[in-house]
Amino acid sequence: QVQLVDSGGGLVQPGGSLRLSCAASGSIGRISDMGWYRQAPGKQRELVATITRGDSINYAGFVEGRFRISIDNDKNTVYLQMNSLKPEDTAVYYCNARLFGIDFWGQGTQVTVSS
Repeated sequence: QVQLVDSGGGLVQPGGSLRLSCAASGSIGRISDMGWYRQAPGKQRELVATITRGDSINYAGFVEGRFRISIDNDKNTVYLQMNSLKPEDTAVYYCNARLFGIDFWGQGTQVTVSS
């Protein structure tokens, strides 16, 4: 089992930045990869970025170099630095961890980009 606690969301103006954090606990050593997903109202949850245990990183096409995923293994925390935010980035962002093919999710953190 893995427990995930996301934080760092909020209201930001277009062009602004936010850093999301996800603290993991439990069977951390068996996690194969972690990532961030998001879900906007009326839309399906979609991948934002993932990072594997071997530090292989994958970004969704809409990221366009604006976001950066990173992991601090000492703190068991994964981050998503988001820059140049757009109104269409508004969504609930969820941390994800995969363990033996099973997905675990954080509770989600709301990101709202609006002037």
